[in-house]
Amino acid sequence: MPFEESLHKCLLKASPGPENTSLYLVLHQNLKTNRPVPGIKQKQLNEAMPQNPIPDTSEFELPPLPLAEWEATKDTLHLYLQIVGKIRLTLMPPLNHWWHVTLYVNARGLTTGPIPYKFYTFEIDFDFIDHQLRINTSTGAQEEIKLQDGLSVSEFYTAVMKSLDVLGIKVEILAKPYDNKSDIPFAEDHTHATYHADQVNAYWRVLTVTDEVMKEFSGHFYGKTCPVQFYWHHIDLTVTRFSGKKLPVREDASLVERNAYSHEVISFGFWPGDDKVQFPAFYSYTYPSPEGIDKEPLKPKTASWVDSNGSPMALLPYEDLRKEENPRQALLHFLESAYQAGAKLADWPIEDLKVR
Repeated sequence: MPFEESLHKCLLKASPGPENTSLYLVLHQNLKTNRPVPGIKQKQLNEAMPQNPIPDTSEFELPPLPLAEWEATKDTLHLYLQIVGKIRLTLMPPLNHWWHVTLYVNARGLTTGPIPYKFYTFEIDFDFIDHQLRINTSTGAQEEIKLQDGLSVSEFYTAVMKSLDVLGIKVEILAKPYDNKSDIPFAEDHTHATYHADQVNAYWRVLTVTDEVMKEFSGHFYGKTCPVQFYWHHIDLTVTRFSGKKLPVREDASLVERNAYSHEVISFGFWPGDDKVQFPAFYSYTYPSPEGIDKEPLKPKTASWVDSNGSPMALLPYEDLRKEENPRQALLHFLESAYQAGAKLADWPIEDLKVR
């Protein structure tokens, strides 16, 4: 919002009178330059200026996120995300390890980032504060879709494709869910239509703090690392480290697996839970999984090794992290301990790859 408009709106809330007109003029001339404001008391300044929406706290906020309470909303949101993710998948130039298909956490929700199209770019943003889907283009054109309870997957899909068409963006996707418990084509899905804004906002707030910690963790490693990114097929936020060692391709590997696991990796992530693991959790796995990794120590004490498709996976339940005295530090300890477990047994050059 422009400075003058913001100030004007603040003053409109005050009682009318010549004293507020004078205040407006003086503030307009002096406030931007940090010069003293003659005759204006600090209380008047505080009342006239916009209030800071940032909480006055340094605490690491982790809201409750019980899967059972928001599963219907999660299932609908998951399908919304798959629709937008498939648009990015279709139009983005390919990148190694499927990095071109992912979404990213931003200051208001999730974003595709810039997508090239003809002579310009566009991006699609989920705003989980105002609960809008925004499609912005580098030409200045914009379309918005209101995210609200009752908006079915079919209506969302139709609205997104219509908005793209209005903006001159022609794209066709495989319009059905990928690796999802729903197999209803997007255009026909009137079943999934639950969207509770407070639940979506809480989930996104967990993503923002996780994104922040993962980025800090990424900075401790010299080797190849993917961006902290959101995979829409299973709605997990991930970061992956690579040793640099190429792996032989399994004969039975799918196209997805051939690209994703072409090299030795240790991957870390957060997901909100599903039918198999019915609670939100942080996880890590090493691929290929070295013998004996499930005997290696993990931090904090509530983390453990579990079986995942026949291989050990480190798991830290989200609710256990919330109970930690210092959740941020506990999460960093979890990521580091899982990395050390895999890197040591897989004979990675740990010291050479460590940022000091």
